[in-house]
Amino acid sequence: MDLELDGLEVIFDHTAVAAPRIRDLLPIYGDLLGGRHLGGGGDNRVSGYRTLQLTYANGGKVELMEPLAGSSFFDSFFELTRGRGGVHHLNFHVNDLDAAVARLTARGFRLHGLNRADARWQEVFLHPKEAHGVLIQLAQPGFRDADEPRPGLEEVLAGRGRNGNGIPSP
Repeated sequence: MDLELDGLEVIFDHTAVAAPRIRDLLPIYGDLLGGRHLGGGGDNRVSGYRTLQLTYANGGKVELMEPLAGSSFFDSFFELTRGRGGVHHLNFHVNDLDAAVARLTARGFRLHGLNRADARWQEVFLHPKEAHGVLIQLAQPGFRDADEPRPGLEEVLAGRGRNGNGIPSP
């Protein structure tokens, strides 16, 4: 579904679900609901999490996330969910992150986590307090080489995905 934010193109891309272990999410989102890993995924070592995406027959996607060993990235989230995890954020793609930030701040929304460090993925977040309890991620994806290797599910879980730390998922 394409939406607009004061003339800016906004496209819903995926829902992210976090748990202490991605392996605990796979029986539900993969086996039961039919999600297929089409390759890709890996580690964000700076923030401290591992991620991969599953896709469904209608083109919908669910991102599965887990903390890397020793990471505190999800601590407050897991505290709120009594350690179980759940829906972590909704992701929307925008074609111009600067314009999205300008329009949202002009409307009085407080944004956080503006990250432009990776040309392949620039993002900002609308805090749950601003969005009725939902963390919203606005991202501007960059160029990705079609020939870039896309690790398989077991490679990602073994810590050998993009930027993998080499430590297997629990």
